Amino acid sequence: MEKIRIAIQKSGRLSEKSVNILKEAGISMTNGSRKLLAVSGSYPIEVLYLRDDDIPQYVKDKVADIGIVGENVYAEKGADIEIIERLGFSKCRLSIAIPKQETYTGPEYFEGKRIATSYPVILKRFLDEKGVVAEIHEISGSVEIAPGIGLADGIFDIVSSGSTLISNGLSEVEVVMKSEAVIIGRDDLSQEKQETLNDLLFRLNSVLAATNNKYILLNAPNEKLDEIIDLLPGMKSPTVMPLAESGWSSVHSVLNEKQFWQVIGELRRLGAQGILVIPIEKMIV
Repeated sequence: MEKIRIAIQKSGRLSEKSVNILKEAGISMTNGSRKLLAVSGSYPIEVLYLRDDDIPQYVKDKVADIGIVGENVYAEKGADIEIIERLGFSKCRLSIAIPKQETYTGPEYFEGKRIATSYPVILKRFLDEKGVVAEIHEISGSVEIAPGIGLADGIFDIVSSGSTLISNGLSEVEVVMKSEAVIIGRDDLSQEKQETLNDLLFRLNSVLAATNNKYILLNAPNEKLDEIIDLLPGMKSPTVMPLAESGWSSVHSVLNEKQFWQVIGELRRLGAQGILVIPIEKMIV
């Protein structure tokens, strides 16, 4: 397979998770993130460590073949490249917030007002869609203090827990977009590089599938087996084995994390006992 080059964030909320998912996929680097370029001795890949805002341009200019960025960065700077894969981690949202003592009446509230942001392209697109003309102040860092120092009437920024907004006396009033980590790239890779990328995506998807699923084992009364199997479809179907005790079977299956607690409650209601839940290291689908 031909070597490909992937750009990831040098430091910040995406950096550690990007490195970890590559390690889980069996890709280790010969040198760390303190250098611009790292190579793998176990896989045909090089890693560029960059500022997240620079990654889309490096991919566009063919310095890197693919990159891992937040979807917010892609939406702001990702012209002429595309999302190849959604990775499901580092989720956040881009929202508009105003001082909590203000009464928000809808997007028209910002007509003629000032909004501070590090994401002017996304914000302008939203305002244009709503037919609102506002003054956009582009700043980098500490966006949340802008209303308090009189620079703006509101802000547009990344929100995770919302605690930063609260500590600065702001109230979230509009969620403009939701974001997660994504792999971005071009559609002009050589056939050899595309084959390497396909293999990399296969590995990453196996890691992600394992992260989002649990292996579950339980003892079930035979008269409830059909209902329990309906709850636990697994990858194809559950494994069912008779127990030494008459009238009972052991059921093995895979359960998605999002459904976990709801399904566990239903299993208990149907009489399932001895429920064991085990993490999955890799999941080949």
